[in-house]
Amino acid sequence: MQTAIQLQQLLGRIDGRSYPAYKDTRGTYQFPGYALSIDHVQGDPFAAPSKLSIHVKEEKAGFPHHLYAKPCQRIALQDAITRLFAQKASQFSGVAKGSGHSGLISITRCGQEVLERTACGINPTTGDLVLRLEVGFPARGRTIDARGLEKILFDLLPQCVGQSLFYRNLDGRHLQRVADLAEDQQYIRDKLPELGLCAFVADGSILPRVSGVSSLPMKASVPFQSPQELAVTLELPHRGKITGMGIPRGITLIVGGGYHGKSTLLKALELGVYNHVAGDGREYVVTDQTAVKIRAEDGRSIQHADISMFIHDLPNGKDTTCFSTEDASGSTSQAANVVEAMEAGAGVLLMDEDTSATNFMVRDELMQRVIRRDMEPITPFLERVEELYQNYGISTILVAGSSGSYFHPAHHIIQMDRYVPRDITALAKQEATAFPAPCTRLEPASVPNFHRCPKPCGEFRRGERVKLKTLGRDGVSINRETIDLRYVEQLTDAEQLTALGYCMVYAQQQLLDGKHTLQQVVEELDRLIEQKGLGVLCETAFLARPRKQEIYACFNRYRGLVF
Repeated sequence: MQTAIQLQQLLGRIDGRSYPAYKDTRGTYQFPGYALSIDHVQGDPFAAPSKLSIHVKEEKAGFPHHLYAKPCQRIALQDAITRLFAQKASQFSGVAKGSGHSGLISITRCGQEVLERTACGINPTTGDLVLRLEVGFPARGRTIDARGLEKILFDLLPQCVGQSLFYRNLDGRHLQRVADLAEDQQYIRDKLPELGLCAFVADGSILPRVSGVSSLPMKASVPFQSPQELAVTLELPHRGKITGMGIPRGITLIVGGGYHGKSTLLKALELGVYNHVAGDGREYVVTDQTAVKIRAEDGRSIQHADISMFIHDLPNGKDTTCFSTEDASGSTSQAANVVEAMEAGAGVLLMDEDTSATNFMVRDELMQRVIRRDMEPITPFLERVEELYQNYGISTILVAGSSGSYFHPAHHIIQMDRYVPRDITALAKQEATAFPAPCTRLEPASVPNFHRCPKPCGEFRRGERVKLKTLGRDGVSINRETIDLRYVEQLTDAEQLTALGYCMVYAQQQLLDGKHTLQQVVEELDRLIEQKGLGVLCETAFLARPRKQEIYACFNRYRGLVF
């Protein structure tokens, strides 16, 4: 390891030289209280910024062990540190002027969800801290502006480090509240199975968001208030008693008029698989960790999926126990999404009538009279929803605004009335008696076949360079293939998609052999990330951890996958 003085001398020697001479700065340098590592140097001022990392030993960082003793607390503390550093860095970014990205100082921009990221990591054993950032090395045209970089590395960056990475300079009470909130949220999540619940929504939660493009809470919105029939009281480790609506396992229907908050509640539930920061309004909206949002997805790729539970006897004779298509319809895509969620271990399915294929969800009595059952290859979800719960233990939470067919199988019916939930199960069941359910006697479906063994592609040979590009939250491009993830709605951060891209590359180069099933491959990926961290996928990229269910979703939408 070199000294900071040596770096300063090096910058003096290369000042005014052509930009590629910046590559001589790669290495690790000891600064007062921390080590600065220049891991990757951009080749041009207009290229992606250089990648740096800051390493702080436990005795200098000084964060008390009780703040990160549990995994949920550690992830929350890392998130808080990342936000603090980003706030400080934003004040200095662009101070050093020049061409291209000159003077840029950037780090991950965290959203409302608390995610495990590579941007900041605390070793749970040693307490050592690592923070990763990007810096645009300053240039005048295409020549080195070493004085500008010296100002960043020796003036601005030390201020950011001192004000965000050293516990002695921070608000300890704030960090304690962060750790306590994370522990309370995890407590609720752990309690759900014991209480027989799919989800919990605390009284006072603010569910509406500012807009469709902002995840910030809406001001002056109606606070959530649980109906008495579904009220559950918990004793949290730190906050103490908290009351809210518990959604029991089974089949739950959410109904109500348009714009009364049905989809808003469902959206909060689908993101309840993540913890949220204080002030978000959904801090105590907690959903079963395995819950999967299901929707129709016209045009998606399906490969070797057993959708015979819902689709069978196609007129073209296509085998639906091993179904493949490059351009799925609404019904076949939604059928595949359900079966793939089962394969991914989902315990809860979240569905909205508005984003579902009508012919997949229900066939009314008149249609059944006109089009006989033996002429219809689709078995509606309505006729399988109870079987999914009874035989597979998979609960369903469904938003419906136009069809009353689901009143019959539903165990609990919640009406949203001007954003206030009401339990109308008894009333709805009474009214449903006037509309008898069609008499359907289906044989239980065969257990779907999940024995799919993906093979490696030739273009992913170990050691060869792979071009990977994240397309915001829409998808990820790997070499010449784009994986469309627009409709995997529980992906909340672009860095999760980057991680999914690296999951694909790692699996192609290390795990796929045509002998292990997709389930085994994904389980191994999830195990590696859990044990070794996201850095096992890529040490320098900004990554956020996706759930196992989203790893499955990425594999299942990759058109280049070979079985």
